[in-house]
Amino acid sequence: MTVGVIIPALNEAGRIGKTVQAIRSLPEVSQILVVDDGSTDETVSEALRAGARVVWHKENYGKGQALRTGLQSMKSEIIAFVDADIGEYADELRKLIAPVREGQTDMTIAVFPAVEGKQGLGIVKGLAKWGIRRLTGFSTAAPLSGQRVLRKELISYLHLADGYGAEVAMTIDALRAGYRVLEVPVAMHNREYGRTLRGFLHRGKQFLHVVRALLERWKDSTELPRPEDSTSSWR
Repeated sequence: MTVGVIIPALNEAGRIGKTVQAIRSLPEVSQILVVDDGSTDETVSEALRAGARVVWHKENYGKGQALRTGLQSMKSEIIAFVDADIGEYADELRKLIAPVREGQTDMTIAVFPAVEGKQGLGIVKGLAKWGIRRLTGFSTAAPLSGQRVLRKELISYLHLADGYGAEVAMTIDALRAGYRVLEVPVAMHNREYGRTLRGFLHRGKQFLHVVRALLERWKDSTELPRPEDSTSSWR
């Protein structure tokens, strides 16, 4: 089964090249598509030099739209989403690919190792975990993880939310449609903003997007049966 990778990116020069190179080292991957979401730096040229195919938005539309753009031209039977700032750790993607290719599950989600030192206050993550549990019955360890692999057939059941609510929406939609979700520990790392002004601004925007994604699905919850037992698991 062929595997295609979609990498949404915004001003990731200095990191995107390493991410693409690490993914290119995986024999399972046949397509790498970077979706540039209005970058003003050298993200596009760096991604091209690293060997990725690139499509770009003339302006910034948000992560959800970047993922939708990528899906429009992805032909592979298995789709992977990877954040642009993962760098050389992106070759850990193979741990997410294997369970899907082998038919053990329909979607895998990366669980990162704990980060040392003070980061955020955990409000956004806590909200996302609570919302997913309330709407699906599944207790997730990584509700906001952008590193995911799924069978392409799931796409028709996923209504990708705008912005940073995309991952939460993806998990809820897949579970509600009856698909299996598996969380897999990996040795990946995102850029950490810590307790800085930039970090709090980022998490503030993330919070609003997660709230919107949950509210959209909450309105539909009375129309959908709630599973008593989740079909998801932890590996």
